[in-house]
Amino acid sequence: MTVHRSGVPWDDKSGERLRDWLGVDRTVFYDASQIALMPMGYCYPGRGGSGDLPPRKECAELWHDRLLKQMDRIDLILLIGQYAQRYFLGKARRGSVTETVAAFSDYAPRYVPLPHPSPRNTGWFKHHPWFELEVLPALREQVKRALTPQPQPK
Repeated sequence: MTVHRSGVPWDDKSGERLRDWLGVDRTVFYDASQIALMPMGYCYPGRGGSGDLPPRKECAELWHDRLLKQMDRIDLILLIGQYAQRYFLGKARRGSVTETVAAFSDYAPRYVPLPHPSPRNTGWFKHHPWFELEVLPALREQVKRALTPQPQPK
C-alpha cells in the first residue's frame, strides 16, 4: 500500500529487502540508465485474502513485448514471484516458486527467479536457508556483472 500511495515502485520494506539482495543502494536501483523496472501489472490490483490480488493479465499482454523491444540492452531479468516466473518461463518453470528458485542456475544467465521479498514471506526465508546461502551470492555477482560497464569495441 505504501507504493500505491507514493507512486514509486519498490518504495517499501519489500524494496529495501530487494535492494539488499541485489547489493545496490536506492540511487543505483532508481537510475533508469542502469536498472529498468517493469511490473507484471501497471495498477494496484487490490488486496486479497492472503496478500495482493494477482496482476491483471491484460497489462502484461499489452505492454511487455512492446517495452522489451525498446530496451536495447538487457543483461539480466529478475523474475520476482510466481506471476513473473509463469509469464517469462512458461513451461520451463518448476511446479512452485520454491522449486523454480531452487533451480535458479538452470535459467542463467538471462533470468534469476526470486521469491517476492515481501515481509509476508519471512516464514519462507526462515524455512529455506539455502536461498540466502546459495541464491543471493550468485544473484549479487550477476547484478555486479550486469552493472559493470563493458569496454566498447574500437
